[in-house]
Amino acid sequence: MSVQTRNEQYYVPEPSAWPFMMTVSMIVMLGGFAAVLNGSDGIGAYAMAAGLAMVLVMSFVWFRGVIRENRSGAYGAQEDMTFRWAMSWFIFSEVMFFGAFFGALFYARVLSVPWLAGEGSEFTTNEFLWKGFEASWPTNGPAGVGGEFGIIPPWGVPFLNTILLLTSGVTLTIAHWGLKEGSRLKLNLGLAATVALGLAFLFFQAEEYIHAYQDLNLTLSSGIYGSTFFMLTGFHGMHVTLGTIMLIVILGRCLKGHFSEHDHFGFEAVAWYWHFVDVVWLGLFVFVYIL
Repeated sequence: MSVQTRNEQYYVPEPSAWPFMMTVSMIVMLGGFAAVLNGSDGIGAYAMAAGLAMVLVMSFVWFRGVIRENRSGAYGAQEDMTFRWAMSWFIFSEVMFFGAFFGALFYARVLSVPWLAGEGSEFTTNEFLWKGFEASWPTNGPAGVGGEFGIIPPWGVPFLNTILLLTSGVTLTIAHWGLKEGSRLKLNLGLAATVALGLAFLFFQAEEYIHAYQDLNLTLSSGIYGSTFFMLTGFHGMHVTLGTIMLIVILGRCLKGHFSEHDHFGFEAVAWYWHFVDVVWLGLFVFVYIL
């Protein structure tokens, strides 16, 4: 069957085991991670490492298959539109995902903590349950869950990471311009710079976490502030990690000569995702670190 004939009909790939295998891999990885968080003695860490290795292998095999389909000319205008809608809905689901965590932060900070301090019609809560508790933020609650803790100042590593991510958005846009202009040098250099900035962000965030745990006693168990802080920044860090991996894959493809001025949605999809990650970080920097 010729490429032209295949493009006239909507391409449906052969049944594949990779989605099922990826699901199993992620269950093993996340199950191990949950066990580690709950104090598992060794097996959780092994399960998490094994699951992560499985996810990486499945991703490589799955990416390779999709790339081969693309390079064979299997995708036409209909498939391109499907991919664009699919990526748009995926990013929308990610907006809702982070919206839920931002909502939890808002609820705890603006509603729950003042209620526990007896503000408004909830004065009996403070009088009979937590007498003497005063509303303040950050807090680990009236019970002092996790003990005293320090906070991460916004104008140190968080501000540096903000600069890194904003700059990475610029370098990625430059790479996109290079692709549209047919300049492979601008494309490859812009992508390489974006990958380097993403890795630098992850390095500094890892250092921040180590400092929080070892020096500030700020942990996931530090009451409502610790849980919301690490849930928001941790999931964002996971998205940066996934985005960096995708950028590395795209960089490898660009170095091999893949994509053209008129056929490069694989590049655009990753760019959309990375810009979304940038925007989420701006929200984190303002509402988690500054305010």
